Amino acid sequence: MAPAAAAWVAVAALNAAMAVAFGAYASHGLAGQASDWARTASQYQMWHALALLPIASGWIAGRAAAAARWAFLAGIALFCGSLYALALGAPRGTAALAPLGGLTMILGWLLVAAGALVGAGRR
Repeated sequence: MAPAAAAWVAVAALNAAMAVAFGAYASHGLAGQASDWARTASQYQMWHALALLPIASGWIAGRAAAAARWAFLAGIALFCGSLYALALGAPRGTAALAPLGGLTMILGWLLVAAGALVGAGRR
């Protein structure tokens, strides 16, 4: 595996580990709305960490795949990060980052679709 691909697999695995850790904390260490925020963030983080794996492994290649990786990572940071921050007591204004993160995640999925369609057209 190429070093860049290995680095992205590691990024995906670290995000998955963080999602499991925050999910456990949400279930056992938080209550009420804070638990809901952390649980939602951990679910979205896990799905997008898993989405990074086939892209990092070269299943979808090219510029769309490269952009999708970064979009997923930015979405995780903005969406999940803002919800984790809220769950840990950050000011409510932090929630303004969540929609930006959600849009970035959507962009990532659209880039995956574009990369798959363009790649299929080349075969």
